[in-house]
Amino acid sequence: MTTATEQIRKPGELPSFIKGLGGLLCLCALLFGAVLLSARLGFVEFSFGEVLTALWHGITGAEGQSTAAETARVMVWEVRLPRILTAAAAGAGLAVAGAVYQNILLNPLADPYTLGVSSGAAFGAAVALLFGMGKAVVSVPLFAFSGAILTLFIVIAMASPSGRLLRCGIDSSNLILSGIMVSAILSAGLSFMKYLADEQVSVIIFWLMGSFAAATWQDAAILTGVTAAGFLLFLFYARDLNLLALGEKSARSLGVDTSKTVLILLVAASLVAAICVAVSGIIGFVGLLVPHMVRFVTGPDSRKLLPATLITGAILLLFADTVTRAVLPYEVPIGVLTALIGGPVFCVIFRKSRMGGGA
Repeated sequence: MTTATEQIRKPGELPSFIKGLGGLLCLCALLFGAVLLSARLGFVEFSFGEVLTALWHGITGAEGQSTAAETARVMVWEVRLPRILTAAAAGAGLAVAGAVYQNILLNPLADPYTLGVSSGAAFGAAVALLFGMGKAVVSVPLFAFSGAILTLFIVIAMASPSGRLLRCGIDSSNLILSGIMVSAILSAGLSFMKYLADEQVSVIIFWLMGSFAAATWQDAAILTGVTAAGFLLFLFYARDLNLLALGEKSARSLGVDTSKTVLILLVAASLVAAICVAVSGIIGFVGLLVPHMVRFVTGPDSRKLLPATLITGAILLLFADTVTRAVLPYEVPIGVLTALIGGPVFCVIFRKSRMGGGA
């Protein structure tokens, strides 16, 4: 909440919303540059001019005027751009979902991965793949969402002293521990399904490690739509998120229906995380690290934190996917790379929170 003292500006000082808008515009420009750079790099490299021409031809539907121009159009528009947009949308969705989890639970270690939501979504999607429903457009996302929501309710019920599915009486540390325990059980279930899969085990294993190699325009459209809808909902509840940070009693006294608001936001964040997992597989630590990075710059105000987290998550996961696809000699699954980077950082954040110096 903005106090009267904070509203008084010094002469010549820009309003805070103008400063925030300038930062968002810079992030958008950086994201656009990252898209162009990623489209340029690969086994066959193109110049930025060729990339822009290929994008224009793809938008207008025109064919290249030469063999080289047509090759660039096919490679950039039909092969690389769907993967680029899918990676950016997944990074944005996972990051903003992690920010919502952390704001609601007031715990720096909360994210879809540590709460078990990603494992639940992966378990549901693996069930769909095991029974041969992977070719259906709706089956894998639907099973992933069902697994994520069911896992979320089980984790909340385990962490609540009364077994209720609402936030009242839930300790965030207990919620994290419950998520870890449920994730361990789901991991055992996934191992059993891989044993049963026999010839299909390679499909499930490759999917679980996380990859955008098979991304299509349909995947990009689904992820972008779900992430955008979730982000707009989170932004609508940004004021309530700020009030929840003051404590449940304070938020309720200021007119926030805490139980209803928390449940809506948890389900919406789980939906976004579930669709991301269904399309790309398990990609851990994005929802944990990005909100912390952005919070150091924007502060805890959700009206500034959420948009910046959305764009930063898209940039970082797109950068990681570009490294695995075009820089490394062999393509490493994106989930493996984020886990190798995010795991040690997670340990540092956990250590600081235990020592009382929260991130």
